[in-house]
Amino acid sequence: MIEKTKIELSLLLPSAADTPDACVERLWDLLKGKDGIESIHLVEHTDQGHEEICIHYDPNRLTIREVRDLAERAGAEIDNRFGHVLLNSDTIVESFKAGVKPHAKRHEQDGLIGERTELIFAVICGGLLLSGFLLSFLTINPWVPTGLYLGAYVFGGFYMLRQAIKSVLIGRFEIDFLMLLAAIGAASLGEWAEGALLLFLFSLGHALEHYAMGRAKRAIEALAELAPQTALVRRNSHIEELPVEQLRVTDVVVIKPNERIPADGFVLKGEGSVNQAPITGESVPAEKLAVDDAQQAAANPDRLDAQYRVFAGTINNSGSLEIQVTKLASDSTLARVVQMVREAETQKSPTQRFTDKFERYFVPIVLGSVFVLLFSWTVINEPFSTSFYRAMAVLVAASPCALAISTPSAVLSGVARAARGGVLVKGGAPLENLGRLGSIAFDKTGTLTEGKPRLTDVVCSDGVTEGDLLRVAVAVESLSDHPLAAAVVQGGMERLKSDRVAPAHDVQSITGRGVKATVDGQQVYIGKDSLFAEVGGSPLPDRLRVSVEQMKANGRTTMVVRCGDTYLGVLGLMDTPRTAAKDVVGSLRALGIKRMIMLSGDNQQVANAVGKAVGMDEARGDLMPEDKVKAIKELNSQGGVAMVGDGVNDAPAMANATVGIAMGAAGSDVALETADVALMADDLSHLPFAVGLSRQTSRIIRQNLWISLGMVAFLVPATILGLRLGPAVLLHEGSTLLVVLNALRLLGYQDPSTPR
Repeated sequence: MIEKTKIELSLLLPSAADTPDACVERLWDLLKGKDGIESIHLVEHTDQGHEEICIHYDPNRLTIREVRDLAERAGAEIDNRFGHVLLNSDTIVESFKAGVKPHAKRHEQDGLIGERTELIFAVICGGLLLSGFLLSFLTINPWVPTGLYLGAYVFGGFYMLRQAIKSVLIGRFEIDFLMLLAAIGAASLGEWAEGALLLFLFSLGHALEHYAMGRAKRAIEALAELAPQTALVRRNSHIEELPVEQLRVTDVVVIKPNERIPADGFVLKGEGSVNQAPITGESVPAEKLAVDDAQQAAANPDRLDAQYRVFAGTINNSGSLEIQVTKLASDSTLARVVQMVREAETQKSPTQRFTDKFERYFVPIVLGSVFVLLFSWTVINEPFSTSFYRAMAVLVAASPCALAISTPSAVLSGVARAARGGVLVKGGAPLENLGRLGSIAFDKTGTLTEGKPRLTDVVCSDGVTEGDLLRVAVAVESLSDHPLAAAVVQGGMERLKSDRVAPAHDVQSITGRGVKATVDGQQVYIGKDSLFAEVGGSPLPDRLRVSVEQMKANGRTTMVVRCGDTYLGVLGLMDTPRTAAKDVVGSLRALGIKRMIMLSGDNQQVANAVGKAVGMDEARGDLMPEDKVKAIKELNSQGGVAMVGDGVNDAPAMANATVGIAMGAAGSDVALETADVALMADDLSHLPFAVGLSRQTSRIIRQNLWISLGMVAFLVPATILGLRLGPAVLLHEGSTLLVVLNALRLLGYQDPSTPR
């Protein structure tokens, strides 16, 4: 079922002149990408003569309040970023006559909407309440304190009434409606002071709650401020300062020491250290060098080593650098991270979906119960006014305010803290799920190992020289993008006495097994020994088979080379485990991860050797990509599993895991898109931080649920038995603030495995 709501366009984009304004299109683009938003269209002519946008949304994924909040935030973000100027011919002529330039003025908020206004209204409400209370002890006209209480109602109930009307118009009775109803009920009994106290405490609690939640949001928004607004660009042999939005791909940007880097790119000139902590969370500055071949680097910037690449928002510590821009400002790693972290607010966790559903059914039950309590005077000997007052107190006690905010506040704080630590978490679901899992599966190459294998063994067939073997192997592998291919090319060229190799043609990858190509008119196959049982031709000679088995036993990855019907020999490669891998595994066990499995396409002996070295519980080798997916599905059925990989070769397995975790996601669009959790640095030691933060988030969510539900369980019987409205409101709002403050503890979370 899809529901819809309408919002005046002028409320979302006050500075936009009309519907063809470019900012309207920007608003469309921002909202269309939100989870739960189905479609958006413009209603140009309404009964009131205003233009409205009609938003169709899924009520099972978003509430009406969340839809309106999303729209208001999107509009405010656009309105703050872009200025507008609207000039007629007379204005332009008069400006030139006066010798001045026309100027645009940014739209300023009028102050009637926002967190500060809500807090001011709450304080005014409290002041009027206190004044009325003090004056009630004096011998003056009783209408004076009553008038002050009425003023308190106006300021304390302003935001509450506005939200209640929106909810009721779409057939929903939410918490604001319940509180307003209770305040009106108190006034009808002549208990103006208690009604004003209710509104004061509720409005003050909401204002403080919004301020506290704003801290988490400001932690997210701070990411967007990391990139500088301008850049020094070298164009036409001279340097000019331009806004970063005007940077083009291939522009050359000059960065002085201690300046922030304005765009993603690679180093053309200079060398030095760059503080990448704002993006990757790395505590040690990364050394950067200039590329050897700028043209080749520009052709494949994503394949450059980390020492050549830089990212927008990072800080050049020392030495002047010149970088070539590879991505527009809007497409930079920083921009994508900020966008995804903002969108994470709308990705609900399992607990949040449960509480939303609970609240949807609970509020009508509360209203029904209160209606029944109104008639308690017919059963017990008490006046109607007493029964009515008790019903209003129960109405306040049973309102699930703390429950509604308990999970979103924790998720928002957790996502913000993760982003500050170089970990991108795409919403509440992966954040909460990762905190509950007991199993993690790892890809081997590039995850548990360095991902930089080296050529260690070259065994030639009888009558074949090492040069002949390596020239063919290098020719073919130089056209492949597999990590092992790069190792063959580098190691082979170091061993060859000449740089000349035969050209290869028609290179084709044989997924999970090897590669084939044509060299000097001969069909060449390079790959696992099992490949040659599939492609036909003469079998692998016994001598080479023995060499293959010996290399495997020593933890080598083997590659057999055959040209035509002639086996040229076997190459052995070794990829060493990451130095941090063993410590990371230990930290994960201390955090409560009980089972860790390595999945590898390499042979079982190599998998066993690496798995044993890093402390895996299980190592599975000889796996094709579809075998990894099958293994992940099996592990998922046993209670869920997280899959850690590079986000490219492991994308299918990660997609089938409960939580997919990509390493080295900075600069990788594929990793950022496919992963649920992205470790921006190519550093396995950030994984315990992500898991620990997720576990702490899950604990805080559980604590908040106990606090919120426990307070309702206490207050409902207490108000039935006679607890007054004032203390009930105080405890009710206190619990709401308590869960928010408890969630904000996540902003200060420290990785327990990191030395203080």
